[in-house]
Amino acid sequence: IVIYMKYINTTMLICLLALVSCNHDKTHGHSSAEETTEHETHNPSEESSMDEIVLSPASAEKYGVKTEILTKKPFSDVLKVSGSIVGAPDDVTSIVAKSSGVLSFNKDIVPGRKLQAGTAIGTVNSKGLSGGDVDEVASLQYQAAKKELDRITPLYKDGIVSAKEYNAAVAACEQARAAYSGRNSGSSLVSPVNGVITELLVKQGEYVTVGQQVATVSRNSRLMLRADVPQKYHSILSGITSANFRPAYSEEVFSITELNGSRSSSTDNVSLQPGYIPVYFAFDNNGSVVPGSSAEVYLQREAVDSMLVIPVSALTEQQGKLFAYVKLDDHGYEKRNVTIGMSNGKNAQLLSGINEGETIVTEGVIFVKLAETSNVVPEGHSHNH
Repeated sequence: IVIYMKYINTTMLICLLALVSCNHDKTHGHSSAEETTEHETHNPSEESSMDEIVLSPASAEKYGVKTEILTKKPFSDVLKVSGSIVGAPDDVTSIVAKSSGVLSFNKDIVPGRKLQAGTAIGTVNSKGLSGGDVDEVASLQYQAAKKELDRITPLYKDGIVSAKEYNAAVAACEQARAAYSGRNSGSSLVSPVNGVITELLVKQGEYVTVGQQVATVSRNSRLMLRADVPQKYHSILSGITSANFRPAYSEEVFSITELNGSRSSSTDNVSLQPGYIPVYFAFDNNGSVVPGSSAEVYLQREAVDSMLVIPVSALTEQQGKLFAYVKLDDHGYEKRNVTIGMSNGKNAQLLSGINEGETIVTEGVIFVKLAETSNVVPEGHSHNH
């Protein structure tokens, strides 16, 4: 009986475990079915909306986010070279010494200093030098010539001296006055124009001679861009019509056309550097361009092809890849991986990533990029693309 009861209990335990296992399988199967059904009925738009970047119209306006519709535009081949910015020949003038002597600059006279026409930058003093003060000698000669003219004038009126003698005295006085600078010892160094000192050609305390160039002053109203083109591109130089450039001190790219400029040289310029051909462009200085600085130059040929063009300002780089942002509606933006071709520094050829007619962010890209960190979608805001 005891053995029988143990058998019965063992049998019941096995049946009980089997029942529990069966119920568990049914429950588990029902749960899996529900999960499968729920997954199958999930709205794909809800998942895609998580990839959207949400930025309200008010925030976009506040942070200067601007957009434009991507369209095809004329675009040309671009040749990127190095170059520099120099003063235009007709925009630079010189300050020269009017007498010989030791040069002494006034305080704070350095390159970059702004000057008004008539401003003195220093003096030339010859007092105490071997050979005497040249200007002082000229002063004595002028005084003697003037005294002689004063003596002979009344005699000429009375007919005592001839007209020939009188004219000779007048000429001698004029010559002596022209040689005299008006100072007892030395002369002033005066800027003839409004402008900026671009170069000091002598040092403080150096000896200078009459007519020697002491400094250069640029009005900075007209500058020149010199592009150094490798000689292997000589065959295409005749087709280059304009250029963009980015000075080394700035991230801004300037357009020769927008600065009222044009090409001012032929293809036969004398090379300043072996292996290179200089190409010059003259343009108006808007106050942002500093002469003497180096620059990246984007030489452009005449635009003939029409292609999708995207502003460089619309591009952002992340882990070696380029991205741009497409505006979906008033609140939604989407990040796209793009591929570009040629670039002129301001615009680039768009090869893939965005289609013609889509709206792209061109300004305030950084603020849209910052909005990527938030995936919060306003209630009722979803897209089914």
